[in-house]
Amino acid sequence: MLLAIDVGNSNTVMGLYDLSTAERNPPIHFWRLTTPKHTTIDELGVQMRSMFALHGLELSVVEAIVIASVVPPVDSMLRHVCDRFFKLRPLFVEPGVKTGLPVLTDNPAEVGADRIVNCIAAFEKYGGPCVVVDMGTATTFDVVSPKGEFLGGAIAPGLGISADALFDSAARLTRVDIKRPSKIIGTSTTDNIQIGLYYGYIGLVDGILERLITEIGGKVKAVATGGLAKLIAGGSKYIEVVDEMLTLDGLRLIHERNLDRNLERSRRRASSVPQPTAKI
Repeated sequence: MLLAIDVGNSNTVMGLYDLSTAERNPPIHFWRLTTPKHTTIDELGVQMRSMFALHGLELSVVEAIVIASVVPPVDSMLRHVCDRFFKLRPLFVEPGVKTGLPVLTDNPAEVGADRIVNCIAAFEKYGGPCVVVDMGTATTFDVVSPKGEFLGGAIAPGLGISADALFDSAARLTRVDIKRPSKIIGTSTTDNIQIGLYYGYIGLVDGILERLITEIGGKVKAVATGGLAKLIAGGSKYIEVVDEMLTLDGLRLIHERNLDRNLERSRRRASSVPQPTAKI
């Protein structure tokens, strides 16, 4: 089996893929947890062992691990978890890894691994041109050409941190659940905040998408992923598809395109990596 790990600023998503079939099926198991910025190797290893045990699985079923991370301080800890608990050397999505996605930006090395992985999966599954909207801590808009090239995009503050900024800066406004309001004209402070957050953010997403689609021209498919994708896509005029597994599916594709390299790395223990003693 393949363990795909997407490390985001707020959440880390893991998917377990069965590689015994030729079909590209979705992950057989899927977990979302808080990104372990302040934990130890042993704590994360025990947590992962417990998650597997809930499904009657041992960590030894994993034959390869592929990781996309946008949180560099966590990378070293993950390498040691893979070594100590899985006895595997993971493949990180980084410069030098075969992706099959030409990156036509001013500085390709600065593009986040998650954005590359999303575009690979979106083009493979939905074709091009397309725009991928990933709604996490930040919301990214990534444009893929009809030839499968990453052309660039946009980055906006995520809905969660936008709401946090409002609550932290306005002393009399209390925190509310972020959900789709039942009406447009609010009759309570809670209604007012929910309407402003929800429809205000849809306005941001659709406003950027409208301009991107106009600039690209022709028929463009908008694909959304990320923790808030379903919530916002329900009110969007442009988002056609919500694909919660997009990033994990992209990681599987990366694994397939680097299969020989990944299996060779996976069979070797990373015994030369020094074991840290402090928390990450």
